[in-house]
Amino acid sequence: MNIEEFREYCLSLPGAEETMPWAQGRNEQARGLLVFSVATKWFCVVHVDEFDFCLLKCPPEQVEDLRERYEGVRPGWHMNKRHWNSVYFNSDVSDKDLFDLVRLAYETTLSKLPKKLRESIVAQE
Repeated sequence: MNIEEFREYCLSLPGAEETMPWAQGRNEQARGLLVFSVATKWFCVVHVDEFDFCLLKCPPEQVEDLRERYEGVRPGWHMNKRHWNSVYFNSDVSDKDLFDLVRLAYETTLSKLPKKLRESIVAQE
């Protein structure tokens, strides 16, 4: 898995967009953060240079189960630990499982959008 494969998958989801909100900031670490969102609501964050883990939104009722199931899934770094997991690449999380978790993050975020907006995004599929 590399950043381009990961990025391509995230952007293949209907309505998904990418931004680098701190690209011009003073904090060197933050400048490399790539954020994937749907209707401006974040579902994934990854560092483009380090590419060692990503932050994924998760339904609160599944957070603990995923952390128990995989060593490579830990509480979300610098995020609300009830809603975000850090998922480490090159761990016991396979590429297929990683893509499934990205899809779950996307769908979790999409489900919180207003119905009309959600329907217009889903119609893009």
